[in-house]
Amino acid sequence: MKVLVTVKEVAEVADDFEIEGTEVDERYLEYDLNEWDDYAVEEAVQLKEDGPAEEVVTVTIGPERSEETIRMALAKGADRAVRVWDDALEEPDLLDVETKANLLAAVVEEEDPDLVLTGVQAGDDAFGATGVSLADHLGFQWGAVVNALDYDHEAGVAHVHRELEGGVEELTDIELPAVLTIQTGINEPRYASLRGIRQAQSKEIAPKSLDDIGLDADAVESDLTLTSMYEPESESDAEIFEGDASETAGQLATVLREKGVAE
Repeated sequence: MKVLVTVKEVAEVADDFEIEGTEVDERYLEYDLNEWDDYAVEEAVQLKEDGPAEEVVTVTIGPERSEETIRMALAKGADRAVRVWDDALEEPDLLDVETKANLLAAVVEEEDPDLVLTGVQAGDDAFGATGVSLADHLGFQWGAVVNALDYDHEAGVAHVHRELEGGVEELTDIELPAVLTIQTGINEPRYASLRGIRQAQSKEIAPKSLDDIGLDADAVESDLTLTSMYEPESESDAEIFEGDASETAGQLATVLREKGVAE
């Protein structure tokens, strides 16, 4: 069985930052593997270690800079990676869900995996829809917000627990090929060992252009446009009481009576 995991490099913004145009100035950004994708990678590696999976492949959409992040997934046990990027992908301000699903679907069709794992959402845009949209493009079965997974190799079925609203869980069987979006907490992602980091340096990261995956520039035309970015002004009506416990308690009681909360 081959497992393909979609991974994404996300930016973490410093506490104090400046905005340049419609983006946060690059000086204030640090990049890391998306938190939800980290759990998806761990789940795939565990499937390989436990026997059902023979190969784990990661795929990302990102510039050459993202290879450092991708190698962290390789250091944790993925076998190889595919990185999709093209000059045409630099033009849109924001890649919408449909565009990302188109790109990922082209790679999935080329790789022909039995199981595709994605994170439930990304820590930057937080659309939370790419995995399910990808399944729709591929015509695969899908399960969203999966917090437990057991694979029956003989039946070709994934037994999954899905996290629903209100603390409800759904237990369902999903026939492969399928796309599952993985929730945080399904496992405990491992740290990349020093040996794993060294081995990752020799693992393949195959760069793919749009032409390589059989798409053209029309495939990345987005319906979303980022018109502006700004840091919202914060207003506070906080009143700070000073003094010892008795004094501050008296001041608080006065305010509560004035507000009609206490008599």
